[in-house]
Order: sequence, then C-alpha cells, then structure tokens
Amino acid sequence: MIIFIVFAAIAFIVLSSTVFKLHPLAGLLLAALGVGIAAGLPVDHLADTIGKGFGDLMSKIGIMVILGCVIGAILDRSGAAVKVADVILNLFGEKRPALAMSVIGAVVGIPVFCDSGFIILHKLNRVVANRTGRSIGTIALALSGGLFATHTLVPPTPGPISAAGNLGIPHSIGIIILLGLVISIPNLFVSAWFAEKFGKNVVQLDETEAVWQEKQMSDLPPAWKSFMPIVLPIFLITLASIAHLVALPTPLANTLFFLGSPLVSFLIAIFFSYSLFQKNASSQIIECFKEGIKDCGTTLVLVGAGGAFGAILKETELKTLVSDWLSQNEMSGISMLLIAFLIAAFFKTAQGSTTTSMVLTTSILAPLLATMGFVTPIEIGLMVMAVGSGAMTVSHSNDAWFWVVSQFSGITPTSTYKTHTVLTGVQGLVSIGTTVLLYIILV
Repeated sequence: MIIFIVFAAIAFIVLSSTVFKLHPLAGLLLAALGVGIAAGLPVDHLADTIGKGFGDLMSKIGIMVILGCVIGAILDRSGAAVKVADVILNLFGEKRPALAMSVIGAVVGIPVFCDSGFIILHKLNRVVANRTGRSIGTIALALSGGLFATHTLVPPTPGPISAAGNLGIPHSIGIIILLGLVISIPNLFVSAWFAEKFGKNVVQLDETEAVWQEKQMSDLPPAWKSFMPIVLPIFLITLASIAHLVALPTPLANTLFFLGSPLVSFLIAIFFSYSLFQKNASSQIIECFKEGIKDCGTTLVLVGAGGAFGAILKETELKTLVSDWLSQNEMSGISMLLIAFLIAAFFKTAQGSTTTSMVLTTSILAPLLATMGFVTPIEIGLMVMAVGSGAMTVSHSNDAWFWVVSQFSGITPTSTYKTHTVLTGVQGLVSIGTTVLLYIILV
C-alpha cells in the first residue's frame, strides 16, 4: 500500500507543477501531508515532522547554497567570469574552440548557475565564432554542455550540495567535488565532439554582439584574481578532505578542517573577492550579496521542502518494505545506481528543474541507503553522482535552461530540441556510465 501511496505522491508532485501550475513548494508540502495522512501517521505530529525535516536540511546546507550564489554574483558583476573564459580560450588555442568553450563552461559552472553562466558568457560566443571561424551553434552548444556538467555534478551549486545533505554527507563535500570533477571530464569531450558535429546549421546572432564584448575586455580584472573565487574554496575543501584520509599532526589537521569547511572557505573566497573591484568594492560586494540571496531564495525553499517530504517518508514503512524487497532480490550496487538514475531522469524530464529532481530523488532514497548497501562517503558520493546524471536527462521545453540556450544563442526551438535536448540526454548517459565504472573501481 505504501508503495502505491508514494508513487501517487510522486505523480501529484509532477502534475502539480506541469498541469495544475502550482508552485513546486505547494506541491511538495501537499504531497508530504498526503503521504502522512494516507500512511496512517499521527496527524497531530505531521506539521512538526514537516517543519523538522525542512529545518534539519536547511541547517546542513542552507548557508553553503547562499554563499555559493553570492560567489556567482561576484563573478558576474566584476567581469571575472568573462576573464576566465578569455584565459581558457587563449590557453587552448583557436584550433579547438569547442573543447575550450566546454572547459570555460565547466569552470564557470562550478559556482554559477548554468543559466546565469550562459547569460554572462553568451556575448563571448560571437567573439569566439568570429575568431575561429566556427558557427554560433557549435560554440553555444559546447559552452552549454560544459556549464551543465559541473552545474549538476560539482558543488557549490545547489543540486549536488542538496543531494549530499539529503543523503547525510554534508561534511564530505570534498569527496563530492572530486567525484564530480572526474565524471565531468568525459562530459566535456563529449560536449565538444557533439557541438562540432551537430552545431553547424543553427541560427546565428546579430553582428553587434561581438562589438559589445570586445569593448569590455579591457575593463576586466587580472586572470589570477578572476580565478580565485572559483579555485580557492575548491582547493581548501579538497585539502580538508585529504586531511581526513592522511595521518597528520592534530593541530595541522584541525586547521585544515576549519579552513576547508564550506562555510569558512566560501567566506575566505568572498573576502579576497574585494580585490576584483577597482572602485567602491564594499558597496559592490553588498550588491552581490543582495543578488546572490535573491537568486537562491527559490532554490532554498525547494531544498527545504524536499527535506520535509523526505522526513515524512522516513516515518512510513517504506524503508522496511523496500529493505525486504532488496534482500529477497539481492540487487547489486550497480543496479541501485541505475535505479537512482532512472528516478532522477523521470523527475527531470517531467518537471524540468535539475535541482528539484535531485532533491526529490534523494529525499526518496535517503531512508534506504543503508539497506541498499551505501554506507561510506565514497559509496554515497557515487549515489549523488548517479542522481546528478539522471537530473541531466533531459532538458526540454519545460526547463528554463532550454529557453536560455535557445534565446541567448539564437537557436530556434526546433533546432534546440535536435541539438541541446539530445546533448543533455547523451551527457546523462555518459555520466551514469562513468559513475558505474568508478563504482566498479572504487567499491
């Protein structure tokens, strides 16, 4: 009975946003209440359970999401994102512009939402196309592929952070970063290949786009300052993760743990970001905080609502039933990764949002992890990667990302379906394939 109730709740969540046009927050909370009532949980405790689930997840990842959005706003307002793009393009040379644009997207997509990153960098598309002789379609698709890969797989973007929080490893973000970076690498080569092969015949932007971008290049901050907000927190978090694995003197280990916590490392990156602004640095940073908090508000609400939904599921008999089913069928870890991928792909395709897909999927999986044999941070990290792979699959007309790529690169909706939508599906399959391979090697 509980299985039917959960599937009905999932169907309601999807239909509430796609057919009934409810805000996802309302759909999630109504679904949580419906599951609790239908499962026979004490009705006088439902509100408390939902509130606790919301608050528990917010306490784990809320500040990380906010500061990650602030760093994204800093990269945008200071022009650092465009400088990063220019440096990488020069590094790769003009013979491999598609791969260069994929790498640019991947680097910028780590702290910046993929749609925001594309809007920030879309004017660079014409500059690169003119400089290299490639079509706008090729350059735009390569950029979108790189942005989407790290946006979905590498913290501090909200999707992987939320998934890690839901699955109980918010303090192992370094492991999620390392796994996400490894799994993103094949994505970059696939995106570049796909863009070169299928991006040649799309509608191009007006010539005026190139002029605006070229005029702005002289006003950008130095390269080392531009990379700093991205590289510094990743470096500190990675050092802390290594300190957990290597025997170090206690004072040194504690220092690395402190500096490498997401909260402290993000704050350090923001502090050094003052140097990105030549004038009125304090007021500029304040504006970045305002923009970042505004941008991440909806994400935080949905993440908390997903935690509330998961808290209700934990109170039902779902865990026991699934545990019995798994023990009887002796499913392998690889099978569970594939199931997680399919659930996330269902949510992504049905309702459009990558972050919501990851939140919903991990809310369902969280009570079952130990039963499925996923206990260590590496195992759970690979589960996060499987969910992220599914949350890539696929971006179409119910996804804002689809329309950002279409409208800001001049690609018609029909061409966007034939290229962008197909590419996101290919990226999802490549990512889950790489995740399964890592599971075989590491576990």
